[in-house]
Amino acid sequence: MLVVSAHAGDFVWRAAGAMALTAARGDPVTVLCLSFGERGESARAWLDGKQLDEIKAIRKAEASRAADVLGAKIEFLDAGDYPLRETPELVDEIVRVYRRVEPTVVLTHSLVDPYNPDHPAAARMALDARVFAQAIGYDAPGDPLGAPPVFLFEPHQPEQCDFKPDVLLDITDVFDRKRAAMECLPAQQHMWDYYTELAKRRGVQLRRNAGPNLGLAHSTMAEAYMRVYPQVTRDLQ
Repeated sequence: MLVVSAHAGDFVWRAAGAMALTAARGDPVTVLCLSFGERGESARAWLDGKQLDEIKAIRKAEASRAADVLGAKIEFLDAGDYPLRETPELVDEIVRVYRRVEPTVVLTHSLVDPYNPDHPAAARMALDARVFAQAIGYDAPGDPLGAPPVFLFEPHQPEQCDFKPDVLLDITDVFDRKRAAMECLPAQQHMWDYYTELAKRRGVQLRRNAGPNLGLAHSTMAEAYMRVYPQVTRDLQ
């Protein structure tokens, strides 16, 4: 699994359950943070009088602890945020990560977010890099990538982001790990309970869509995703 995250905290709120489930199966998980979220998502540190380099170090340490809790590797590109600029050089760096990691599944942001343009910028670059990494003639180390499915994780305000989930992932067994990872990010403490409550609501929707015969508990917790590409299958279930 490769998770392309615009900022150092995004992957925790939105995809930590999927990451923890994958790691628990023994499959490798890599999260690529394009920035530290040092300008747009570190208000507490700025109010505390921290300087830019200090804030980057704080956010890097927090994200690294969270990734460790989830059983994931983490990499940072320090591309800057607010704005996160789309450049050929940054896309090329992402292509090289694809070629090296060889993911069989990719998670990233939604393609619409009027509240944070860094998020769709990260998604567009992740999708472009996936295509380029498949090209045999692209000048980057490694073999051409296959065609891993891409799942867009839930934005903070889904109704305004054209986010209509078509995948509900049961993360009940690893939610305690997701919560522990969230608590590694005190710079955004206000998000801890928000994303706990969101997991409960998505869990209710998961139970309703799963039907009555699976014996799911009322305490089911879930994450929501959208697929970018069609599901390929021989059986409709």
